[in-house]
Amino acid sequence: MSRIILALFMVPLVVQSGNYSAQRITIDGIEVIQLKDSAHGIEVSIAPALGNNAYEIKANGRQILWSPYPSLKEFMNRPVMLGNPLLAPWANRIDGDAFWANGKRYLLNPELKNFRYDSNKKPIHGLVVFAKEWKVTQVQADSRSASVTSRLEFWRRPDWMAQFPFAHNLEMTYRLMDGALEVETAVENLASDPMPLSLGYHTYYRIDDTTRDDCSIHVPARSQVMVSDALIPTGEMKPAGLSDPQPLRGYPLDTGFTDLVRDAAGRAEFWVKGKQQRIKIVLGAKYNVAVVYSPPGRDFICFEPMVGTTNVFNLTHAGLYKELQSIPSGGTWRESFWIIPEGY
Repeated sequence: MSRIILALFMVPLVVQSGNYSAQRITIDGIEVIQLKDSAHGIEVSIAPALGNNAYEIKANGRQILWSPYPSLKEFMNRPVMLGNPLLAPWANRIDGDAFWANGKRYLLNPELKNFRYDSNKKPIHGLVVFAKEWKVTQVQADSRSASVTSRLEFWRRPDWMAQFPFAHNLEMTYRLMDGALEVETAVENLASDPMPLSLGYHTYYRIDDTTRDDCSIHVPARSQVMVSDALIPTGEMKPAGLSDPQPLRGYPLDTGFTDLVRDAAGRAEFWVKGKQQRIKIVLGAKYNVAVVYSPPGRDFICFEPMVGTTNVFNLTHAGLYKELQSIPSGGTWRESFWIIPEGY
């Protein structure tokens, strides 16, 4: 199989093979990697210096990700949660300014001002949502796919290490293949101790052929995570209790689901559907939890793949959660989820 790889120092800014192409361009002064699948009409735009966010996915010219901004420049000047932000080294909330790992309690330092609080004064969404330090390591296209791989060396930032003292690297590969976008994430533990893992994506999807209230969703989960008034899991579960499909009209969601129903490959398939448009989100086996966020009056819905429940470090220490994933010293964790637009 022929394969074309574009390294950063090479002159060509576009590589193409058959139906697939990948190119490095500049928009509003910001480097963007664009992946295209001409056979399926899919185009993906990734901004490495804005959290390595795939801020735009177009299906036959229609944007399937939500953004409040008409331009990339506005995103750069006023960064907010949009597109496909990565949540790490903790996903969603921690119940206070400290977390437990390997039997030790680690304090967060709010004076460093590199994380934010939610409305209940809980640390939320980790440290790297808008990280500019991502470095593109490979852009390639061949007869089967187009992809870009980027790397974030977490250990190089002393202010990040002060909050989460586990030296590690993050690597993300966006791979466009057969009408689906795969988002593959790898975490390499460079620390001498095992590294507890809390990681997720807060992807904002939009259906534009009808209103939010006229959409329906499929959530392949048997259990729902019970939470406090501050949206912190209590450690209890209850039956998910959703219709299949579940109409969104009159049904606000900011809910974690677990005990997912999976196929023979260990994957769980979620979807949101409008009149004709449908977006499928398929979670790999190591994503144990999905948060579904769909506030009324907003034209987006989030399906958030997570490797454990919100506040997983502290729940595990309290004996209220049994599925914490951990990376041994020198080890690497790797998993994917897939985004598949249909009916566009």
